[in-house]
Amino acid sequence: MPSFETILSPALLPQYEMQGKLVVVIDILRATSSICVGFHSGVLMFRPVSHPEQALALEQKGFVAAAERNGQKLDGFKLGNSPFDYLENDLQNKNVAITTTNGTRCLHLSYEAEEIIIGSFLNLKAVANYCSNKQLNVIAFCAGWKDKFNLEDTLFAGALATELSESFIIECDSTLAAMDLYNQAQNNLSDYIKKASHAQRFERLGIEKDIDFCMQSSLYNFVPRMVGDDLVI
Repeated sequence: MPSFETILSPALLPQYEMQGKLVVVIDILRATSSICVGFHSGVLMFRPVSHPEQALALEQKGFVAAAERNGQKLDGFKLGNSPFDYLENDLQNKNVAITTTNGTRCLHLSYEAEEIIIGSFLNLKAVANYCSNKQLNVIAFCAGWKDKFNLEDTLFAGALATELSESFIIECDSTLAAMDLYNQAQNNLSDYIKKASHAQRFERLGIEKDIDFCMQSSLYNFVPRMVGDDLVI
């Protein structure tokens, strides 16, 4: 059987080998959730970039530019990193250049992997089915917050591992801890996650509604994946 591992923070990446593996990039609040919402709203392709200036340069080539830092949309950009940005704007058949504090960085850090996909609670079942069908060794890569551990990404890693526990070898302690955390929180994920530092940051910014939205399970039956430099479905 294939194996399942969890990287709890990008700072731990040097301890893992990504070559030949399927990497699930996780940034629940909010990059991977918002990317899923964008595809649901008709986006054709996302191009993750490292710097806001790169997104603005692509805007000159017809992309919609999206940029977030420290939880807030940057001035001069049409989109930030809220799922509601992708619900409330007309994005049908558009390409989006996106940069965020944590999530897009993890996509770039994963380039040695055999395959890179996007994971969120919004497409949990679809991601689990995708991993089962691929039968590659899986790494759940938590974006965290500026290299620090966070609750919400770890919860998703635990949820995904729980879904796959009968068909994957799970011997990784970080995965086992994530599963225990998810099993404790699964009956009320939104309430549990509101104790997290990121959720408290959102409360200070007045964007608590994003939390409840992002903690919904399996609204979408698709899996965004990296093809070259772009995310597509």
